[in-house]
Amino acid sequence: MKTRPPRATISDVARTAKTGKTSISRYLNGEQNLLSPDLKARIERAIAELDYRPSQMARGLKRGRTRLIGLIIADITNPYSVDVLSGIEAACRAHGFTLLMCNTNNEVDLEQHYLQLLSSYQVEGIVVNAVGMHEDILKRLQQSMLPMVLIDRKIPDFACDVVGLNNPEAAQLATKHLLANGYEALLFLSEPLGSVNTRRERLASFFSTVATQPAVQAENAEVALHQPEQMDATLRDFHQRHAGKRCAVMAANGALTLQVARALQRLNLSWGESIGLLGFDELEWAALAGVGITTLKQPTWQIGYAALEKVIARIEGDAHPVTEQVFSGELIVRGSSQRLG
Repeated sequence: MKTRPPRATISDVARTAKTGKTSISRYLNGEQNLLSPDLKARIERAIAELDYRPSQMARGLKRGRTRLIGLIIADITNPYSVDVLSGIEAACRAHGFTLLMCNTNNEVDLEQHYLQLLSSYQVEGIVVNAVGMHEDILKRLQQSMLPMVLIDRKIPDFACDVVGLNNPEAAQLATKHLLANGYEALLFLSEPLGSVNTRRERLASFFSTVATQPAVQAENAEVALHQPEQMDATLRDFHQRHAGKRCAVMAANGALTLQVARALQRLNLSWGESIGLLGFDELEWAALAGVGITTLKQPTWQIGYAALEKVIARIEGDAHPVTEQVFSGELIVRGSSQRLG
C-alpha cells in the first residue's frame, strides 16, 4: 500500500529556500515588502516545489482567531433546517469563516458531545437552530458566554439575538386565507407545545384571528411527530364531530404537514375535497401532492444568512442590546385550501 508523503512544514520551506523561518512567516503574512526580490523568489519556488500549504487553524490560533463558527441543528432531516443551513453556509463563505455543523438528531448525549466538541475547536461564535432541542442543553449554551444567535426559537430568561419568522403575522395570514375560503371548523395541529415560542405564537395568532368570526369553530390538538395512530384518531375525530361543515387543518410545520397528509390518505379524506389543508413551510413535493398543498413559505435562506451576519457582528464587538429580527412569510396557495363545494 502506497503511503502518503509527510506534509511539508515551514521548516522544510525555510531549508529549501536557504533562509530562516522568520522570513517564511513574513512572506506568508503579507509582509513581502520586507524581503529582497531574490529571497521572495526563492521562497515562492520552495513553496511550489514542496506543495506547502500553511495550516490556517495554526495561523489563526497564533493571532487569537480561528474563524470557525459552530452550528448546532436539532434535526438535519427537517427541510426547514436544510434551507437555513444553506443560507448560513453562504454567509460564511462571503465573510471568510468556516462552518462546523453538528446535527444532534434530538439526542441529549449527542447535544452534550457537540457542545464539548465546539468548545475544543475554539469556535468564535455559535448559531443554534434550537427547535426540538432539550431544555438542559439550552441552559448549558447560556453558560458558554460565546457570541450566539438563535434561529426561530427563544430561550426563556436568556438575553440572546434571535432571527426567524414573524410568527403572529404569518399565522394570521394563513388563518385569514382559510376563513376567506369559507371553512367553518378549523384545527390547528402542532407537536407538543412545551415552551417552544414558535408554536405558541402561531397558535395564539390563529385563535385571535378566528375570534373575529364567531360562527367559525376553532380548536387545537398536539400530536407527537411519529405517532400515526394518534394522528389518525385526532383527524378522524375532528372531521366526524364537524360533519356537514367545511373543515380545514393547519399544520404547524413542514414535518408535521407530511404526517397529516399521510394520515388523511389512510383515512380516505382528500384535501381540497373532503377537508382543507394548509401547512407551515414550503415543501418540494407540496405542488405535486393531489391538487397541491397550500403552504406558508418561510424565507429560510435569508433567515440563515442574517443569523450568521448577526453572530459575526457580535464576534467583532457589536455591543448593542439584543434584537429579534423577523421576516415575513409568503402564502403559496394551491388546491388543498381553495373554497369547497
